[in-house]
Amino acid sequence: MAGDDVEPALLAEVSTLAHPPRVIAVYRRDDLPRGARPVTLALWRVADPGNVGTLLRAADAFGAGVALSAGCADATGPKALRASMGAIFRVPLAGFDEPGGRRVALVPRGGTPLPELSVDGDVVLVLGAEREGLPADVLARCDTRASIPQPGEAESLNVAMAGAIALYELARRSAA
Repeated sequence: MAGDDVEPALLAEVSTLAHPPRVIAVYRRDDLPRGARPVTLALWRVADPGNVGTLLRAADAFGAGVALSAGCADATGPKALRASMGAIFRVPLAGFDEPGGRRVALVPRGGTPLPELSVDGDVVLVLGAEREGLPADVLARCDTRASIPQPGEAESLNVAMAGAIALYELARRSAA
C-alpha cells in the first residue's frame, strides 16, 4: 500500500522513539546487500546494537563491508538501524569468516602501530567486544595485530570509535 497515509497516533503507538517517525518502510532481510569489499570490518561478538549500527555507518562512509560473528547484535534491530542512519541498505554484510584477505586483529595495545602497518590487497579488520576483546582462538586466526596509538591515559577506545579510526587510517593511506 505504497503512499497510503497512516494516522500519526498509530505511528506513535508502534514507535520506540520519543519523537515518532513520519514515514516508515517495510523491507526483507534477504534484500539487504551481501558480500565483501576490499576492506571489511569483522566484528566478534559486538553485542551492543548501537556499536554495530555505528560501525555500519562508518563502513558506509569509507566504502567498507561488515562481517558479523554469532553473538553480535542484530544489525536489523531498532537501535542498530537508527545508529546506521540508512547504511544497512548500502553496506554488504557477511558472516565473520566469509571475507578473504589479510586478517588484522585490532587490539588496544601491543600491536603494530596502525599508521606503520603494511597493507596490500584485501584487508579484514577484526574487532572484538569491548569487555572481552578478541579470544585467543580468534587472535590465532589473524595474520597480524595492530593498535591505534593512544598517547593519553585511557585504557582503550570504544569499539565503534576504534573501527572508525582504523577505517579512516586505511582510507587516508590509500588516497595518498
